[in-house]
Amino acid sequence: MDSHAEPAERAEHAENPAAGRDRRSRPRVGHIQFLNCLPLYWGLARTGTLLDLELTKDTPEKLSERLVAGDLDIGPITLVEYLRNADDLVAFPDIAVGCDGPVMSCVIVSQLPLEQLGGARVALGSTSRTSVRLAQLLLAEQYGVAPDYYTCPPDLGVMMQEADAAVLIGDAALRASLHDAPRLGLRVHDLGQMWKDWTGLPFVFAVWAARKDYLRREPDGVRQVHEAFLASRDLSLQEVTKVAEQAARWEAFDAALLERYFTTLDFRFGPEQLAGVREFARRTGRTSGFPPDVAVELLAV
Repeated sequence: MDSHAEPAERAEHAENPAAGRDRRSRPRVGHIQFLNCLPLYWGLARTGTLLDLELTKDTPEKLSERLVAGDLDIGPITLVEYLRNADDLVAFPDIAVGCDGPVMSCVIVSQLPLEQLGGARVALGSTSRTSVRLAQLLLAEQYGVAPDYYTCPPDLGVMMQEADAAVLIGDAALRASLHDAPRLGLRVHDLGQMWKDWTGLPFVFAVWAARKDYLRREPDGVRQVHEAFLASRDLSLQEVTKVAEQAARWEAFDAALLERYFTTLDFRFGPEQLAGVREFARRTGRTSGFPPDVAVELLAV
């Protein structure tokens, strides 16, 4: 997924006279290595803003840990980790990764109807606490079941040898739900749609946030990064066909499917998304390490 950034990074050294300046002077910004974040980053290379950032690419969980530890200044953070560390972070308004209905890339794949998973083995193919917590919440409260959960690598064929169901996120979920599950005759349940049907609200999987100590030191820089990501997102969605065509060159999905995926995702973070966050916190806070009424502080713009 990250190939779109590499030419820009090479060009930085070849063409940009500022490329030799101390990288530590740039904001240290995280980049999730999943397709769902491509529209938030694709436009950075087009606008040239990519050259002004020290970009770190990793999984959602590892980037969350680095932001909390202070190894990043700004970046995406999974919702659960943001809520656990809200006192030290300020969230960016109007930008997130979520859904308002189906999400396509956060799913439960099951051999059994969900209401029959009580006591069954359910494989968690990710350490993403937000998706895992959402799946556990839905199974417990909507279906009244308490499966036997365990964590394993996100390989659906291997998972189904030992488990009755699997929770998958990101690109692995797309592959499983679009390719592997139909081939294996498995049921696919979209976590975003399940949440929407249950609560009537959007769901937010990750927000963008800055550390408050960095915001105090570099308020203008933080706002510039926020504006850059909004511009990148808007440009990518305006040119979503082109984004999908380029991504299809290195992904196992065709351009039409990727365009549908990018336009299914919800990259907003406004009042409705905040209501979804508050509802998730209310339902899970006491068992997830944050107050049920945790305050979400947004960057003033």
